[in-house]
Amino acid sequence: MRNSFFDRSLDARSIRERVLELDNAKVGFYSVGLYPASLAYNCAMQNEAGRLLLAVRPGRELLGAFSQEATDSMDAGHVETVLDMGSHRVNGERIPNTLADLIQRCDLVVLSANSSYVEEDLLEACRLREEFGREQVVLACLAGSFNHDPISNSAYVLCEKQPNLAFFSGFHRHGALRNPFDSFTANFCHPNALTAMLGAQLLDRLSPNIQVSPGVHNVEGQYIKAAKNMASVFAGFGYGFHQDNPGVLPTLLTLLLDQCLDQAATVSMARSDRQRLYHRQPIPLTELGYAVPRIEATLVRDGDFEKVRDHTFTQLTAMVADVRGSMMLPVSGQPTRNFQAGQIMAQQMREQGRCPASMEELEGWCEASGLRRGALEGLKSLRFWPQIARRYAIPVNDCSMVNLLYMAIYGRPAVKETAFQVMTESRELSNYCQESVRPIHSRRYAEALQNLEVPEALDLVVNAVIADNARSAMRRDVDLEEAGESGIPAYLKLMDVIETSLDHQ
Repeated sequence: MRNSFFDRSLDARSIRERVLELDNAKVGFYSVGLYPASLAYNCAMQNEAGRLLLAVRPGRELLGAFSQEATDSMDAGHVETVLDMGSHRVNGERIPNTLADLIQRCDLVVLSANSSYVEEDLLEACRLREEFGREQVVLACLAGSFNHDPISNSAYVLCEKQPNLAFFSGFHRHGALRNPFDSFTANFCHPNALTAMLGAQLLDRLSPNIQVSPGVHNVEGQYIKAAKNMASVFAGFGYGFHQDNPGVLPTLLTLLLDQCLDQAATVSMARSDRQRLYHRQPIPLTELGYAVPRIEATLVRDGDFEKVRDHTFTQLTAMVADVRGSMMLPVSGQPTRNFQAGQIMAQQMREQGRCPASMEELEGWCEASGLRRGALEGLKSLRFWPQIARRYAIPVNDCSMVNLLYMAIYGRPAVKETAFQVMTESRELSNYCQESVRPIHSRRYAEALQNLEVPEALDLVVNAVIADNARSAMRRDVDLEEAGESGIPAYLKLMDVIETSLDHQ
């Protein structure tokens, strides 16, 4: 998919005219939920409504994502302005905008549906661009979950499947964008630096309260948003269950943040366009605000340095702030919806003395507390977690907290019992946080088995067999189903199950 503000012309005059057009261009948001509607309300408050257009999905209401209480508290004049953004007049009658209207009138269109609809919306937007001869309209998304192909039963990050799709992300609290004095930051990412800069400028001009910076890491941005939504559920659980154990929270939250970044850095290494991302840009990344062109992490394997992670995207402050902010309990207002889901999970686990029987039960608890199931992207991402971890070969020690949450919901009954013990006992959770980040060496031994002609590889396997036999002689390996009162700490039992069943390498 080509996704640029410019055609392939080399004519300076036509390009100059296009640049001037973009200086007065409009931004459109399609499939308006809580975030785009709040953004529109902020623009209305700041008298900056002229640059933003909205279009709701058929059958939806423009302000339908808000509670009745929130709608009643809004200024009537500002609400009228928002309604004008989402419609146009025909013979004096207000007609709701459609995706086709946005493609015809805007130069940047953000497909703001969640992962259930965004892929379908992208296909339709591309069709409309071609139909109207508007191929220079740039398309972006802000979906914070993984997509799933039911035919191949595979999960993926949409921006990785469509590498030229832009990604827009920022952090805000519920109601913050309706505060005329609050402000927030965001990143607009596109693999072409010039497109990223122009798109960020269009979004930055929507309101003086909104600061948008460009970046090229769209794949990493979308992945980290999906990962932080899962992490936010665990953070909410931590605050909800361990509020009387404040010593464990800093460790838990730090690990959740670090693992989100490490996972995205591993995903970055898998980009098919990674070299082009750095070497074939029209302007240097430092011109976009990156402090250095590249940040890579290496490990020593068999005496050689091997690049394993690309952390360049961590220079996008708004992306990192989104992760950190989603895991914090605010001084005022409500935390994110995924955080609230974690709080509800903690309350129910405390009352019932067990983990959720299923994802459906957990979602039922959330809906009973007023959270819509479709808004809980973190829980949806968790459903596809094993497929994602395998697809991107994410090391187990870089996602141990998500693995723990996954086992608490999807594990077998005996696994759930152990996960409950680890998640609810402060000492067990602290030990798990400390020990689960240590790397396992499955790849090292797998490579040795494939190179037995090398004496060192054969020695490694022989020594592993001897160590395994010695351990078995001292004590029988205990399956989690039969562990009972064996004296093995719960966190070690769970780590063994995770490393056996969820080893992604």
